[in-house]
Amino acid sequence: MIINIKIAINNLLFNIILIKMYNINRRKFLSYFGCSCCSLILPSCTTVPITERKQLSIIPESRINRQAAAAYEKFRQKSKLITTGSQLKEVREIGSRIESAVSAFFINQGKEDPTRNFGWDYVLVDNDKIANAWCMPGGKIAVYTGLLKITKNTDALSIVMGHEIAHAVARHSLERMSHAMTINLGTNVADIFLGGAINRTRNTVGQNTGLDIFQLGIMNPFGRKQETEADYLGLIFSSLSGYDIRESVKLWKRMAIKNKGKEPPIFFSTHPSSEKRIENLNNWITEVIIKYPPIKI
Repeated sequence: MIINIKIAINNLLFNIILIKMYNINRRKFLSYFGCSCCSLILPSCTTVPITERKQLSIIPESRINRQAAAAYEKFRQKSKLITTGSQLKEVREIGSRIESAVSAFFINQGKEDPTRNFGWDYVLVDNDKIANAWCMPGGKIAVYTGLLKITKNTDALSIVMGHEIAHAVARHSLERMSHAMTINLGTNVADIFLGGAINRTRNTVGQNTGLDIFQLGIMNPFGRKQETEADYLGLIFSSLSGYDIRESVKLWKRMAIKNKGKEPPIFFSTHPSSEKRIENLNNWITEVIIKYPPIKI
């Protein structure tokens, strides 16, 4: 795959040289550019487990997992962690049930286990002001104590942890990095053809403004798609693990109350609104309970 990427980049650079030398018009440039980009992207697509959505993947998963593990270790060293007690035990037990259920599900289906190379680890961060959790690529998971005030019970916490684990299983971080690399490459190539117009515009209006334009037009819809996919997969993972996924609607109603007046307009947000999430969950719950019952491990 790395060889394909290098070949595609060389093709792009060669086409730029031809354009400059022979004064090719913009329509022909777009044709050359499109062909070169296809040679970069088409050999580098993977499929998200269960949803079977095609995704761009031009970075080795092993590489991003190593980088995530290093960042996670630094986070552990700098953070105030809870190392004993019932709350930490609950987090670890939920994580263990989900990781076992997910692995067993794919093995029973005769499919490759997407978590086979994960180095699972769980930490509970002592911070009541932050109601959050996350899962790095490779299964490195952090839960903040502030989240427990909203989840209130094990089933609800499993919904959140299932969602975060779903991001890792679906390789969303790898996908976002691949898209960012492609966008950056495309922008630089287009800027060469446009004689530096993009760069001059960014310098005029400010670098952050330029980045915001790209994020608003390209990355945000992609982000919302990932979040919705993680909601769906997370619901499945919690159900497979034997948790009551009907608690998810109650959880997000509590989240909506907490975030009332704080959520940005949906167009500017990378996350679906609480109302949209609740609507989706209500549409999915019955199907997931029937199709993905608790798995015997």
